This record gives sequence, C-alpha cells and structure tokens, in this order.
Amino acid sequence: MANHVELRDPEQARLFLLEGAQLQRVAPPTASSLRNSLEWALEAASAGQPLPPLGFIADLGLVAFGLDQGMRGARDSLGGAGLPAGLARSYEDHVLGKLYADWNFERASDALRRYQGRDRARGLAFVLGQFRERAGFPGVYLSPGVIRGILETPLDDALVRGGETLLRDGLMPILPELYEALIAAARRLADVLGPEDIFELEHGTALAELGQRVALRQVLQATERLEATLPPHRVRPLAGRQVVPTRVLDEDTYPVGGYSSLSTRGSIESLLYSQLAYMEKDNRPDLFDIKFLRDELLYYSRDENQFLRRRRTFVFALAPDLPRTRFKDAELPWQRIVLLLGLMTAVVRKLSEWLSTDALLFEVLFLDNGEANRLIQERNLLDMVLREPIKNNTVVLEKCDNLEHLAEHCGRLARRSLCHCLLVSADSPTEFRANDTTVSWLRVDAATPVLTLAGDTDEEPETDGPLEAWGAALQRLLQAWI
Repeated sequence: MANHVELRDPEQARLFLLEGAQLQRVAPPTASSLRNSLEWALEAASAGQPLPPLGFIADLGLVAFGLDQGMRGARDSLGGAGLPAGLARSYEDHVLGKLYADWNFERASDALRRYQGRDRARGLAFVLGQFRERAGFPGVYLSPGVIRGILETPLDDALVRGGETLLRDGLMPILPELYEALIAAARRLADVLGPEDIFELEHGTALAELGQRVALRQVLQATERLEATLPPHRVRPLAGRQVVPTRVLDEDTYPVGGYSSLSTRGSIESLLYSQLAYMEKDNRPDLFDIKFLRDELLYYSRDENQFLRRRRTFVFALAPDLPRTRFKDAELPWQRIVLLLGLMTAVVRKLSEWLSTDALLFEVLFLDNGEANRLIQERNLLDMVLREPIKNNTVVLEKCDNLEHLAEHCGRLARRSLCHCLLVSADSPTEFRANDTTVSWLRVDAATPVLTLAGDTDEEPETDGPLEAWGAALQRLLQAWI
C-alpha cells in the first residue's frame, strides 16, 4: 500500500476504528484507553491527517505519556483473531521497539507530559503527523464526525462490538496492509522525530498556527544546514588579525591561583606555622630571629595569576529594507530572509559554544528610520528561536531609530567591551562608522550574499552555488568575530 485511502462509508469507518482499537499491543484495550485513543485520533483527523490504525495511535499515546508502566507484555493475543502472530511480533520489534529506544522520542515524551488539557491531545497529533511525514507510511481519511459519534456512545459496548466483529468476520483487509506498511517504514527510518520537531514541542510552538510553525521550522532547518558547512572544529581567526582588549574593568579579572609552593620571602600572614618552633624564651637572639635576618624562614607562595573574562558584544543591525528579502530564489531551498535568520542563529550558537569563557552579549537592533517596524514577523521568529539565550540575557532584541543612534549606541558598548557590528541590508553598504567598533556589512540583494569585512581587501571566495555562498559567509563572519 503506497497511497492514502478514503473511507466514505460511515459504517466502514466505524468498523475500521473499533477493530483497530483491538490491535493495540502495549496494554489490553479498555474503555478508558479507547476514549483516549479516540480523542487523539479526533485531533489528528480534524487537522486533516490520514489516520493509521487506532491501535497504533493508542500505543503511541500510551508510550508517549508514560501510561504503559507495568503493562508491557500484558497484552494477550485474541485467539485466532487479530494480527497474524508474525506480523504482531514484527510490529512490536520494529515499531514499538523504535519508540522505546529512540532518544528523540523520549525527549518529545518529556515535553508532551508538561502539556495540560486538550493541548496533550494536540501535541500527540503533532507527533503522529511528524512521524508519518518522516516515515512515509499511509493512512485512512475519514470524517471526524464518525469519531465523535463513537465517543457519544457507551465505550464499553463499543469495545465489545469491535471484539465480536473481529472474532466473527476477521480483520478488515486494510488493517494488515497498514501495519505492514508501518513496519516497513519504521525499519527504513533513522529517527522518529527531527531536531526541529523536538524544538517545537519543548518550546510550545507545536500548537501554534501553521504559517508560524512553517516559518519557524524553515529557520531551524536553515540553521542546521548552515552549521553543517562549518568545519567540525573551532574555526581559526582571520590571518593577521590581532585583537587586544582595551577596556578591562576591575570586575572582569579575578585571581585564580592558590598557595602553590614555598618561598623564603613573604608576608607574616604566609609564614609556615612550623617556623614558630624556632622561637626561644630565654636565649636572645633566638634561632627565629637569626633565620628571619638571614631570610631563611619559609613562607607559603601564592600563584598570582589572574583570569580575564573578556567582554564581547556583537551587534546585528537590520535595515528597514530587508522585507525585500522575503523572496524565494529558484537556487535556494528557502527565502533569503529565512537564510539570514538562520545565519544569525548559527552565529549566536557557535560563538556561545566556542567563547564560553567570555562574557558575551548579542544585540539584534531593528532600524526603522521613523517608520513602523516592518520586520515584526522576523522579530517574533527570533524571539522563539532564541528564547533561551534571551531569557538569560545573552541575546537582546531592540529597536533603533537610525544609523546615527546606532553609532552612538555602539560607541557606548565599546567603552566596556570589544564591540563588533554587522550592518545587514538589501542595498549597497552605507557609509557607517562607530568609535572603537569593528563594522562589517552584509548585502542580501540576490541569491548569493555579499559579506564585506572591515578593512577587507580579499575577494569573495568562490563557491559551488548560492547555498554554499551562505555557508562561506557564515564561516568568514565567525573567523572575523572569534
């Protein structure tokens, strides 16, 4: 079976659900588990998803919400009815086994358990949909009204009817076919969910509107793609670049050494207690005085090294003409603005990883030139993607009126830290300078970005395509800022 099937007959759709409920393997079917699985299936069907057998939805929910504790292996086969023995074992090994062993699914389960009320069902429907899209197994389209109709009836009676029909007439032919396709798809699949799926679940955006979710996923995918172009190790700074911190504050340094050795010179506070044994009560001068005059007393010697926690500030200044970059080039998998947001996110991630011993601050400033904020959608996306560094004050999203105010702001930052500024626009670089600030320009007026570093006389490196050019720009920017 390669394509989805549509069940228009309400009786056939009801039979598909009730017989499928008998096939769950994690725990024996009950009225309570039937209600849960029907509610989960209702959310998925209402979102337009094709449904796999209801037994698989029940198993997925039981494992995801941790409702299977103490129930594994408690499911007995229904005599001669139900799935064939070989198919049931393959399902348990390759499908349920993957759910239990996949660490991505475990993280998704932890995120789902924090949801409350209807959001739990909506979250599971999201997991089911992403699993189906990644694996590519087929399902059945049916009316959500059929599911609501079953929920309005006594579920104990519905469960009994499903079992009797299964024993009397056997399985609907479509159910074994769906299970076979599910097993084959699970065997081909590496991970149940992707990193962007986990991100959405953990940050609660999995329940957001479709357009917002699509944009968020594209930014995350672009970030992963650009990071994959970087070398596995930390990039080296550009040749010939020497950066010396000129703004060193008292709070940026602190001693790291302790008592490391013994010396014949030191303060009385560092004197070894054992040297006091040379003091004599009667004879003067005593041996302690002699050793003191000869500099033979022993003192603890402290390592006077100091640790410098360098302050670094990185400013992304986004020009008001960037809405023009909401354009999808044929050579690129995403819009230019999506790749720009992905590049900025990759810079924040990599510099936070490589410069973990420095005090970092990333500022994203939206220039408006007196106009309304035309990049509000992009700001909302960055607010979601960089939620954690924003909470710990590593990233700041602010508005800036014009280039004059930007220069003043960068000058104030440079008084306390090493400051870099990247001016991003869809036009040619604008003449811009700020005191003690290294300024670079990124022009995004075509599929291939143009990065101009401060004092850069080198030509743009040759790349195989526009997407590779974005990766090269990311690497050069990291080399200039590291």
